[in-house]
Parts: sequence; C-alpha cells; structure tokens
Amino acid sequence: MIRVVAAVIVRTGPEGQRQVLACRRTHPEALAGKWEFPGGKVEPGESDEAALHREIAEELRIEIHIDGPLGGELPMIGGPGVWQPYIATIVAGEPRLVDHDAMRWLTSGELGDVEWLASDVPVMADVAALLRVHPD
Repeated sequence: MIRVVAAVIVRTGPEGQRQVLACRRTHPEALAGKWEFPGGKVEPGESDEAALHREIAEELRIEIHIDGPLGGELPMIGGPGVWQPYIATIVAGEPRLVDHDAMRWLTSGELGDVEWLASDVPVMADVAALLRVHPD
C-alpha cells in the first residue's frame, strides 16, 4: 500500500497571525493547479519522519522540525493508499519552488481561497483550529 506524508508547515506571519504553507502542484495533469501540503511517498524501510524530512528538503530546499501528527492517517481520495499530515515548522532556509509552480502562506480565514486536493480537504477544520491557537 502507498503511504504518503505531508507537512502542515506553520509560521507566525509578519502581522502576528499564524499561517500555513500551501503549494500548487504541476503534475500529474489531473492534479495540476490544485493546492496541497508538501510531502511525498514513504519509501520501503523508511520512517514517516525520515520521509518527510527528505521530501521537504527535495521539494522546498528547507529543513523542518516535526512537532507531531495532525490527527490520524486518512485515505487518499482518488488514489490507492493513505496519507498522514504532520505539523511542522521551518528550522533552516526559505522555501523555494522546485516541484510546485506557486506557494502561499495562508491564515485560517484564507484556507478557502485556493482549490485544495480532495485528499487534503478533510483536515481543513483541524488546520484552521491549529492556526487560531496562539503560541505562548
């Protein structure tokens, strides 16, 4: 079974609001133009955390800290397998477009401004709640 991990990368924006990074896909054609949380497939023998660190380094050229899972694993809508979102923060670098053609930092009120992949939609309420929490 295919297992995918994704990073729900959170930061505090310039106006003090918490934001999450959304990236727009370029492929495959059926998914091009849709927005997602960056990540990718877990290779055989690889842990979720190792896969997520590798995928984010490859896709965005940054290093992240994984804070923990955001809920449980979910089915990939329209494809075989499951995916697991993880809450993360950037510890080194600035995101660069490698596999995507656009990225946006979104507040909880802006989550509906982009067309998300169908598989990502079920976590939007949890992401919105995460963004409304103020860090101590």
